[in-house]
Amino acid sequence: MNNQITKRLPALQRTAVLTAITLLAGCSLMPTYERPAAPIASQWPASAAVNAPGDSTGAQSVTALAWQDYFTDPTLRQLIDTALLHNRDLRVAILNIELARAQLGIRQADQWPILNAAAQGSRVPTSDGAINRAYSAGLTVTAYEIDFFGRVASLKEQALAQYLASAEASQSAQISLIATVAQSWMNLLADEELLAVSHQTLASRDESLKLVELRVKHGAASDFELRGAQTLRERARVVLALQLRQRALDENALVLLLGQPLDEASRAQLKLQNLGQASLAELPAGLPSDLLVRRPDIRQAEQLLMASNANIGAARAAFFPRISLTAGAGSASSELAGLFKGGAWGWTLAPQLVLPIFDAGRNQSNLDAARAGREIAVAQYEKAIQNAFREVSDALASRATLKQQLQASQSLLEVEEARNTLTQLRLDNGVANQLEWLDAKRALFAVQLELVQTRLAYQQSQIALFKALGGGAAGPTLKAESPEIKP
Repeated sequence: MNNQITKRLPALQRTAVLTAITLLAGCSLMPTYERPAAPIASQWPASAAVNAPGDSTGAQSVTALAWQDYFTDPTLRQLIDTALLHNRDLRVAILNIELARAQLGIRQADQWPILNAAAQGSRVPTSDGAINRAYSAGLTVTAYEIDFFGRVASLKEQALAQYLASAEASQSAQISLIATVAQSWMNLLADEELLAVSHQTLASRDESLKLVELRVKHGAASDFELRGAQTLRERARVVLALQLRQRALDENALVLLLGQPLDEASRAQLKLQNLGQASLAELPAGLPSDLLVRRPDIRQAEQLLMASNANIGAARAAFFPRISLTAGAGSASSELAGLFKGGAWGWTLAPQLVLPIFDAGRNQSNLDAARAGREIAVAQYEKAIQNAFREVSDALASRATLKQQLQASQSLLEVEEARNTLTQLRLDNGVANQLEWLDAKRALFAVQLELVQTRLAYQQSQIALFKALGGGAAGPTLKAESPEIKP
C-alpha cells in the first residue's frame, strides 16, 4: 500500500492532530435562532365576544381536551376512528414523517466515517514480458469530511427541523380530519331534518291542493286559489329535489373522508338523531399567545423557519476549506499467497483540503438564496400566526352571534306556527282570504328550513372553534393503518 503518512509519524504529533480535529469540529457558522415576535394583538377583538354567555372560566383547557371528550356521540366517535385509520390524506401525512425521518438518518450518518472492507488485486504486464502483481485487503475510510466549520452539522439540524415540521403537519392533518368528519356528520343530520320538513310540507301541500280542487269543483273557490295551491306544491317539490341532491353530495364527501362506505349502523342512526341532540362543550379561548403552543400548523411553520436558519450555516461553511480524510489499514503483497503473512501489514492516511478560490459567485448566490429563504420562512411563520388569530376570532364571533340567532329563529318558528294556525281558522271561517293563507304557508316553510340551517351553522361554528384553538393536539397521534409505518 502507498503510505502518505507512515508509522514513523511521532505519537505525540498524531495526538495533537486528533485533538485539533476534535476541537475544530465543534465550530458552527449557523446563526443563533431567535423566535420572531408574534404579529398579533395581546387580546381578542371585541367582536369575538370571549365572555359570551355559556363561557366558563373554570372550563377545561382546550389543550388538555381530547377529541373523544369533546365529541361524545358514539356514532360520531366511531366515524372519526374509522377516518383516522383509513383516510388517505392522513396516511400520506404520516408517511411523510417516515420520509423525513429517513432523510434525517442520512444527515446524521454523514457526521460519522463510513468503514468499508475492501480487497483488490491487479496483474499488469511490463515491456520485458514480466507481470507485476499487487494484492491488498483491509479496512478503508473514504473521503470522510471533517466538519471543521459545521457544514454537515448544519445540514443535520436542517433535516431535524424538517422532520419535526413533518410531525407537526401530521398533527395538523389529524385535527383537520377530525373536525371535517364532525362537520360532515352534522351536514348529514341537517340534511335528514331538512328532508323530513320538506316531505311533511309536500304532503301538506298535496292535501291542501286536493281540498282546493274539491272546492273549485263545487264552485266554492276560484282558479286563482287553485293556481296558488299548485304553486305551493310545486315549490315544495323543487326544494325537496334540491335537498335530495345535497344529501347525496354530503354523504359522498363523508365517504371520501372515511376512506370506506358508510356502514348501516351509522345510516340507521341518521334517522334517530337530530342536530339538537348533538351538544358540544363550550371552549375557553385563553389568550392569543396560547396559539403558539396549541396550533401544530404554527409549530410546523416555526420548525421550517429553523430549517432555513440552519441552511444559512451550511451556505456560510461553503466559503471555508473543506477537509476530507481517506484512510486505510490492512495488508499488501505482490503474491496472493503472502497477503496475510507477517510483515505485510500497513496503513495509510491521506487528508485532503479544498479551498474555494473562484466559483463565479456560486457560493455567494447559495448564501443569498439561503438568507432569502429564511426571510420567506419568517413571513410564512408570521402569516400562520395571523391566520390562526383570525380563525379563532371568526369562530368566537360566530359562536356568540349564532347563539343569539338560533334563539331568535326558535322564537320566530313558534310565532309562525301560531300565525299559520290562526290563518287557517280564519280562512275556514271566511275571515281571511287566499292570499293571506298562501303567505302564512310560505313563511312557515321558510322559517322551518331556516331554523335547521341556523342550528347547523351554530354546531359548525363550535367545531370550527375546536379546530382553530388546536383542540385535540395534545392527545396521542393516531396513525393511519399501514403495515409500512413503524411505531
